Amino acid sequence: MRVTDRFRLFFEAASQRRFTCSATTLSVVVGSYVFAFFNMTFWSKGLGIFSGHLGQLLIFNTAVFLLLMSLFFLFSFRFLARPFLAFILVLGAITSFYMDTLGVIIDRDMIQNVATTTFTESKHLLTPEFVLHVFWFGVLPAILLVVFFRVRPMKRWFSAAIPIVLSVLCVVTAAGLLMTNYKTYASVLRERKDFMSSFQPGAPIVGTIRYVKMMAANTNVVVAPLGEDAQKSASFKSHTKPTLTIIVAGETARSQNFSLNGYDVPTNPELSTKPVISFSNVSSCGTATAVSLPCMFSKYTRNDYSFDKGIATESVLDVLSHAGFHVEWWDNNTGDKGVAARLPVTALTHTENEEFCSAGECTDGIFLQRLRDYLPTITQDTVLVLHQIGSHGPTYYLRYPAEFEKFTPACRTAEFKNCTEQEIRNAYDNTIAYTDHILSQTIDILAEHDGLVTSLLYVSDHGESLGEGGLYLHGSPYFMAPEYQTKVPMILWMSNAFEKQMEFSSNCLAKLSDAALSHDNLFHSILGMLQVSTTEYQAKLDIFAQCANHNKLAVNE
Repeated sequence: MRVTDRFRLFFEAASQRRFTCSATTLSVVVGSYVFAFFNMTFWSKGLGIFSGHLGQLLIFNTAVFLLLMSLFFLFSFRFLARPFLAFILVLGAITSFYMDTLGVIIDRDMIQNVATTTFTESKHLLTPEFVLHVFWFGVLPAILLVVFFRVRPMKRWFSAAIPIVLSVLCVVTAAGLLMTNYKTYASVLRERKDFMSSFQPGAPIVGTIRYVKMMAANTNVVVAPLGEDAQKSASFKSHTKPTLTIIVAGETARSQNFSLNGYDVPTNPELSTKPVISFSNVSSCGTATAVSLPCMFSKYTRNDYSFDKGIATESVLDVLSHAGFHVEWWDNNTGDKGVAARLPVTALTHTENEEFCSAGECTDGIFLQRLRDYLPTITQDTVLVLHQIGSHGPTYYLRYPAEFEKFTPACRTAEFKNCTEQEIRNAYDNTIAYTDHILSQTIDILAEHDGLVTSLLYVSDHGESLGEGGLYLHGSPYFMAPEYQTKVPMILWMSNAFEKQMEFSSNCLAKLSDAALSHDNLFHSILGMLQVSTTEYQAKLDIFAQCANHNKLAVNE
């Protein structure tokens, strides 16, 4: 007997043994299951918040359950109930896994990350543990729901009215319960936003709605030009050699694991021997690439930045292009997120290269030979952006060649539960040490090429959690993100020719190594570093302004 015939017979037999119930009853059963089994983190946080006040927790959670049911009831029509509930079961199984095992909150920004990622990046999160969890807690219950339950038909007017009435009753009752201790509950919702952010599947549903709304509002955006008045300083006219500045956009590197910044593990053995300046107190604009990357190159500060503004305004790279620089973007990650939409972009993620791309993904060593070949072709002032794969997890061990596994034993799986905290940290530290090597090699390549006036600026887009406080990876909402996700390394190297030609004092800049800086400074510091004047420039946000021996051009204070 063929397999298809066996499945057909199974479903025919199952259909004869179905349980018959109303759509609303089925919604209550599934809602209770979801509330109980997909919200371990939510319950755990609640027990901590309402410690010693179990009654208040039960009232609050009952109100939350009723609000969940109000949504379920809106879909409890005969032909909608089972597909909707099956979808919720699978969705809840997926989101609860990442919430309960990695502490990952699925909000609007996380939905944006998912929507803009690639299969190469996301496949590492599809671990055997994840697949089993989703199957047992989501897919299997969804199959049982569809196969063994039949929705009882009701009179048309009755079936149309009951879901709406029940939904309204749930909302009214929930509001009444919350009003019994409004001050306390309002305070909890205001002060502990992480509490409701952990609720499944409420948080991801709200996040998805907000993401769709955000995208729908920006379907026909016309990008506003920026800094069209940009000009290089007059000193460029006397330059006999082209300048080349490399901006390295790091990935998932946190400042705390750079030995240049005081970390007690030697993760920067090569850069520590070079005349670099490491800025150790730099905050990121976001906690994930989809937010941080466009924000860090935009003119907006973190408090002013929004997705709407970001996609509707040109970046600092466009301003440099307006000023006469040749600007390129080389990518070994998931794309430029719109930052380089108007510039030449080279994707290196799927380069055929046995040395650096043997695992189907490329390590950042892929940049080096291309850079060596590129430098002799430069005939004009150039800015080159290298977007790294850096330390992107959870498969840290894929981010560096085997010979760079200096800190052992290192975690060599995406399932962190199979590794100790030290093994996870060792693997991550190996990625930092490899980034150290890539930056050091890049500096050597630049230093050896005396036909150019060269410099390098490295800054990571966001940091990473390695299990501190039960959090892993990145992407936590900024209001609750630990400094491990928001403190990023920033490193500057200038050749002697660049420092002399641009008239900067490296000793002065070194004194700023511990100053409180952020991605807010990047836009204006790049302009200041390359002596570009424009009305968009603000000297107060330029870290080079106070360390320049030359006189600035007209600026907007």
